[in-house]
Amino acid sequence: MWRRSFCTGAASTLKETKWDALVIGGGHNGLTAAAYLARGGLSVAVIERRHVIGGAAVTEELVPGFKFSRCSYLQSLLRPSIISELELARHGLKLLKRSPSSFTPCLDGRYLLLGPDKELNHSEISKFSKRDADAYSIYESQLMRFCKFMDPLLDSPTPESLQGTPSFTDRLKNKIHNSAFWTSCFNQALSLGQKDMVDFMDLLLSPASKVLNNWFESDVLKATLAIDAVIGATGSVHTPGSGYVLLHHVMGETDGGMGSISMAIGNAAREAGAHIVTNAEVLLADGTEVHSSTVLSNATPYKTFMELVPNKVLPEDFVLSIKYSDYSSATTKINIAVDKLPQFECCKLSHPDSGPQHVGTIHIGSESMEEIDTACQEAVNGLPSRRPIIEMTIPSVVDKTISPPGKHVINLFIQYTPYKPSDGSWSDPAYRESFAKRCFSLIDEYAPGFSSSIISYDMLTPPDLEREIGLTGGNIFHGAMGLDSLFLMRPVKGWSNYKTPVQGLYLCGSGTHPGGGVMGAPGRNAAKVVLQDRKKSSN
Repeated sequence: MWRRSFCTGAASTLKETKWDALVIGGGHNGLTAAAYLARGGLSVAVIERRHVIGGAAVTEELVPGFKFSRCSYLQSLLRPSIISELELARHGLKLLKRSPSSFTPCLDGRYLLLGPDKELNHSEISKFSKRDADAYSIYESQLMRFCKFMDPLLDSPTPESLQGTPSFTDRLKNKIHNSAFWTSCFNQALSLGQKDMVDFMDLLLSPASKVLNNWFESDVLKATLAIDAVIGATGSVHTPGSGYVLLHHVMGETDGGMGSISMAIGNAAREAGAHIVTNAEVLLADGTEVHSSTVLSNATPYKTFMELVPNKVLPEDFVLSIKYSDYSSATTKINIAVDKLPQFECCKLSHPDSGPQHVGTIHIGSESMEEIDTACQEAVNGLPSRRPIIEMTIPSVVDKTISPPGKHVINLFIQYTPYKPSDGSWSDPAYRESFAKRCFSLIDEYAPGFSSSIISYDMLTPPDLEREIGLTGGNIFHGAMGLDSLFLMRPVKGWSNYKTPVQGLYLCGSGTHPGGGVMGAPGRNAAKVVLQDRKKSSN
C-alpha cells in the first residue's frame, strides 16, 4: 500500500476513500492520465501542490486584468488522439489558429513571415532566396513524412523488456507484443523508402546546422527554423542530435491557449469522476494520509525518486542513473503587460490594431545560426547571453479575453541563461533587473519604444522554474531531449515503460517517453499501462 502525506482543506474527502489511483501533480500530463484512468473505471484523485492546476501549462492573472501562460508559451504538440478521445473541444479547449505563425524582423529593414499558407511562404522566402523558396515546400513535405512515421511511436508505450521475475506466460506475451511493435516499425520503414530512411537517420543524428545548411542558403530562414532545435535546451545548433529536436517541435497539429488546455483536460477528468485537489503538498505536511495501491507521479524523475520516494528502496544503479541524468536548463520566461503593441521598424504594414507580424511567434535576435551559437557559448561559459535569443508571442492578439481593451499580454521565451551565472546571482534583484532590461533593449532595436510600453512584468529564471513549478534544474522538458535520453532510454535505460522499481508507482510526466512539450502523450501512455497491469492482476 502506498501512503503519502499532504496538507489540504479537502483532506477529509481524500482520506476517507481508498483510491484505485493517485496522481501526484496536476500538470497537463497528470490530468490526462487521470482522465483516462477515470474513464477506465478507476477511482482517481489528483493532488496538486499549487493553487491552480496545469503545472507549467497554466494561465494565471499575474497583473490585474492580464492573464498569462506562466511558463509554457505555445501549444502545438497536443496529440490529436487526446483531443478527440477526451472530447476536449466540448470541455472548453479553444484552438486558435495562427496565420502567419512566424515573424522574424531583421535590423537591415527586411523581415520574414512564415505560416500554413504555401504561397505566402514562397513569396516571403523569395525575398531572401528564390532557391530556398522552391526548396522549402519539399523540406516541409519530408518533415511531415517523418512525423507520420513517428506518430505510432508517440502514441504507444515503448517495447520495454519486462522487469523483475515475470512468469513464463508474461514473458511470452511481452515477446509477442514487442515483436509486433518492431515488425510494425520495420513495415513503416519500408513504406518510407530507403532514401527517406537515410535522410531520417541523418536528421536524427546530425546537428540542426548541418541539416539546415544542406537544405537552405538564407541565414534568416535557417536561423528561424533552427530555433525549434534549441528551444528549451542548453545545446547549440551545432550539437549532434539537435536535428531530432527540430522534428519533435513540428509534430503537433494544433494551436491554443495554455490555460484552456489544462482546464479542458481537467474538465474531462472531472466529468469521468476524477477528484482534483489543489493546495495539496505531497510529503509530510500535516500527517494526513491518502491510501492508494497505484500512484502516478507527474513530477520530474529526479523529484520523484530523489525527494518523494523513501531512501534505500531503490536499486543503487537506478538511483545513480536518475541522479546523473541531464536536467540542465538555460531558459528564462518573462511575462509582460504592455499598454500598446510593439511596432516593428522593418514592417511597414499599416494596421491600427494588430497585423500579421503580431499573430505568430516573433523571433528576436536570431538572424543567423552563428548568432544563436554565440549566445549559447556565452552561457556555456557561465554568462547570460549578451544578445539573448528571444521568442516573443502576443496571445492577446488572437484571444481578446486575456487583457484589457487596447492593452496586451506578451510572453518572452529567452535563451541562454545559466542556472548559476558566474558573474552574479538570480537571487539578486539588481542582477535580475539588469538582465530583463538587456532583453527589453534588444527588442527596442527592432521595435523602438517597446521598453516604454511595459506596465509590469514577471520573470522566471531556471531556479525560479525549479522552485515554483517543480522543474528540476529549470528544465521545461523534465530532462534533456538528447539522443541518450529518448525512447527506450527515457527516463533511464531499462525503465522506459512508465513503471518504476517501486511496486505500484508509475511515472506519467514529460521525463518519460516520448518527452517534453505540451503533448499529453506521456500521461495517456502511462494510463494505458496502469489499466493493462490492473487488468492482468485481476485475472
